[in-house]
Amino acid sequence: MMKPFVIWPLVLALAIPVAIAQAQSPAGPPALNAHQKLAREVFKELIEINTTLNVGSTKAAEAMAVRFRAAGFAENDIRILGPQPQHMNLVVRYRGTGALRPILFIAHLDVVEALRQDWTVDPFTFLERDGHFYGRGTTDDKCDDAALVTGLLRLKKEGFVPRRDIIVALTEDEENGNANGVEWLLANHRDLIDADYCINPDGGGGQIKNGVHAIMDFQTSEKLYFDYQLLVTNKGGHSSRPVRDNAIYRLAAALTRVANYEFPIRLNETTRMFFERTAGQEKGQTRSDMMAVAKTPLDTAAALRLAKSSPYYNALMRTTCVATMLSGGHAENALPQSARANLNCRMLPDDSPDDVKAMLTSVVADSQVAVSCLYASPGGPLTPLRNDVLEPVERLAASMWPDAVVTPMMSTGGSDGRFLRLAGMPVYGVSGMFVDIDDNRAHGKDEWIGVREFYEGIDFMYALMKDLASGS
Repeated sequence: MMKPFVIWPLVLALAIPVAIAQAQSPAGPPALNAHQKLAREVFKELIEINTTLNVGSTKAAEAMAVRFRAAGFAENDIRILGPQPQHMNLVVRYRGTGALRPILFIAHLDVVEALRQDWTVDPFTFLERDGHFYGRGTTDDKCDDAALVTGLLRLKKEGFVPRRDIIVALTEDEENGNANGVEWLLANHRDLIDADYCINPDGGGGQIKNGVHAIMDFQTSEKLYFDYQLLVTNKGGHSSRPVRDNAIYRLAAALTRVANYEFPIRLNETTRMFFERTAGQEKGQTRSDMMAVAKTPLDTAAALRLAKSSPYYNALMRTTCVATMLSGGHAENALPQSARANLNCRMLPDDSPDDVKAMLTSVVADSQVAVSCLYASPGGPLTPLRNDVLEPVERLAASMWPDAVVTPMMSTGGSDGRFLRLAGMPVYGVSGMFVDIDDNRAHGKDEWIGVREFYEGIDFMYALMKDLASGS
């Protein structure tokens, strides 16, 4: 069971009303306070700077640096650096007393490509309409960039003196997996971002279900990304004289065996707590099964029912491998000399790549099907839960969204947090940005975020920064 939420005086003093709750002006939209105006300006500026792969994020990094200089940050505390002129990162340090080790906050500036002809609006023109902000990156991840920038500027204006330095890194190339962002900073300037732990908003966020702010994710781990290849080679021949030893048939048989195999179910500290806390959001058999799998030892029958009921629940409980690409043959009138398939595997953080390869080889059960690793994603260990991080998040969430359950979770996808975990830094995915679980447009057409949800997320991150940096 969750501990009762306690609202500290700090939270009460923040008075976090959002624009939607403020008095409506006869002219139209609600009046914004000074912090919301700043947040909107920063958000608009970021959305209207194209930061796709071919353009790069340097212009956005420089634009935010201008704001920090204007706010009085020392030049030595504003660093723009990276491996290529168009792919630069921004690292800003807010100085504290040094009583505690720094906290690192990261968010990526780059976005996935968006073509005008695919959207009903211009993806790189900031638009507010019908209670939403539209534009590429509004959900992933420029809303969080804006929250970190606004929060830091707000603290600076207040003259806040934290007990630890606050480091904000707005980084490059998270979406494309190139080593220009966090990975590059770790390799070349670890001293600039070294911290007690990291808050990664891109790994967190909240879910709205049926209009209710239901769940806030508290990410402590990510599954590992690997690509394995199945390859069959053959001498081939003329298609008019077929033989049973056909490379495509042999590969097809191997893929069928892989499709029918399921890796063992295994839960960790985070996934067990995820099911325990989200059980209250469900009903009937699903609720009972979630409560059962959260216990030790694992209720295998309940776990299997959950896995069957939801691809997401299934992915949380086991390593998965799925065929994603297929090719074979070289001519319409020739027997295939080769056939290959790509298996995309998402491994549990404590799984071994060698063990997974060995298991695939065993499942394929054919010496003529070669199994090899094409791509291995770096991955870090599960980050242990820390009450000095989790409890402030719970308090703030309770003060703003009483119905939301703060839920430790393991991402089935990936983020830049994996590089930091691999380097030994604990990482927690936390964001106050909520999206509708049934209409999440990240990476998609007409990407958007709710206006109210954006301003609430801005206030949440400011309050979290202040709370964590005050320390205890």
